[in-house]
Amino acid sequence: MRVLVTGGAGFIGSHIVTALRRHGHDPVVLDSLLPAAHSDPPPLPDSGFLRGDVRDAEAVRAALSGVDAVCHQAAMVGLGTGFADAPAYVSANDLGTAVLLAETARAGVRGLVLAGSMVVYGEGRYACPRHGAVRPGPRRAADLDAGRFEPLCPACGAELTPGLVAEDAPADPRNVYATTKLAQEHLAAAWARDTDGLAVSLRYHNVYGPGMPRDTPYAGVASFFRSALARGEAPRVFEDGGQRRDFVHVTDVAEANVAALEALESPGTLPAGLCTPYNTGSGDPRTIGEMATALATAHGGPAPVVTGEYRLGDVRHITADSARLRRDLGWLPRTPFADGMAELAASPQRPSAAAV
Repeated sequence: MRVLVTGGAGFIGSHIVTALRRHGHDPVVLDSLLPAAHSDPPPLPDSGFLRGDVRDAEAVRAALSGVDAVCHQAAMVGLGTGFADAPAYVSANDLGTAVLLAETARAGVRGLVLAGSMVVYGEGRYACPRHGAVRPGPRRAADLDAGRFEPLCPACGAELTPGLVAEDAPADPRNVYATTKLAQEHLAAAWARDTDGLAVSLRYHNVYGPGMPRDTPYAGVASFFRSALARGEAPRVFEDGGQRRDFVHVTDVAEANVAALEALESPGTLPAGLCTPYNTGSGDPRTIGEMATALATAHGGPAPVVTGEYRLGDVRHITADSARLRRDLGWLPRTPFADGMAELAASPQRPSAAAV
């Protein structure tokens, strides 16, 4: 299968390209080499790479030549630096996806795997002892300033127990990035209906591993902590460190993409005319504090510092159930948390423009 991988020179994309080749497929990379992810062009093969932006219809048209399916990884990621980033996020993520899908439809390509995100859920699933499953609203700045980080039951104010979110949970994006990721899924669903195509959104959890960009606000928390340790500084853990997340290794995410792409070619595996979401996590939830401690310990210190700071767009707990992906596509994560953190602690990071 010949697969166009947008953003294929980036952190996750490059691992997908490697996995595709290992499984006998032929990846074609389209990447604009944005400075937030690349300070210098990374080493790339002479063939199978095109430098271009997914917002450039001509570049996308050229990249789609002879392609059987598209793996769309190109995106502006992370929470950024504030709402002033909103136009850049919407342009890169939503306009870029719209241009890509329009050209995909024109080229007659009918298979798409999208890099989705668990951020579309907002806060995770919670249970109240009196009211059962509830969905707390956005946390208030006054509560966060006072160190009250845990959401309470919106009906009675009781403490809640966090749980796993399934794909049928209602979407509730809480920041600009999350909003653009949900819009990407809606665009993919509209494309699938219009073309009778097959589309999958892999809702990634907190992806980490070798090759993460360093020293940039457009990266995940594991990258922030690893960058601090490389400078000899303590990782700064926001809130009280009790936020629950699911850290999933990048090679496992790459294998999930291969499984989804191969499912596109298996009749009856996926429904046509829809964008099917799949939570993509390790199934081993950890707190941010646990992750920071594991990474610092593997690196040899310094120990994390819990700061009590917060970002208003962050959610407290978000961990999802990846059983559907395991059941439908036969995918299994294979990298244990401790092994992955030890590897990340010893692996070099990808330099970004912010680091030069």
